[in-house]
Amino acid sequence: MNPAKEENAIVLDFLPNGYPFDNKPSFRKSAIAQAIGKDHFVLLELIPKKEIELKIGETVYIGEGKRDKIHHVIGRIETEKLTQTAKLELNNILIELVDDKEQKFVEFFNKAGPINMRRHQIELLPGIGKKHMWEILEARKEGPFENFEDIKKRVRLLPDPRDTIIKRIMVEINNEDKYKLFVGN
Repeated sequence: MNPAKEENAIVLDFLPNGYPFDNKPSFRKSAIAQAIGKDHFVLLELIPKKEIELKIGETVYIGEGKRDKIHHVIGRIETEKLTQTAKLELNNILIELVDDKEQKFVEFFNKAGPINMRRHQIELLPGIGKKHMWEILEARKEGPFENFEDIKKRVRLLPDPRDTIIKRIMVEINNEDKYKLFVGN
């Protein structure tokens, strides 16, 4: 399976002088940015073009075409390697991304299916067990969910769907589960 290609990324942190713990002499260090892909939530390390200042929360183009601000993508980065600033920023940016793509996640609730005989994709969401899974499956028989609010209204005592999706994305970013519903797909 080919890893997902990101077209755009959101800057989580920008280090104009490179990593402070890097032992290279300062004239050999280059600026570096830590970012998250907008579509597949892949954590990335980016090298900006010379003289370019990036801002936290800024969207940058990293696709195959001509890039304005990014020289090249170093590659994926693990969450442990994120700076404190990037870690703090990650949750805020995930909230924005999930809100922007609410329809995609509502569609997940509408179309999720079984993984195997004993487990359903919906059960992979944190805080959702068999009981909630069955309630979701029953509720969607009445018709597709419209938005997160509709899911909350139709499924009693369900944890907030938006928060649940964000927690699941974090589980996948941290490689805490072999199943990938949203990250890298």
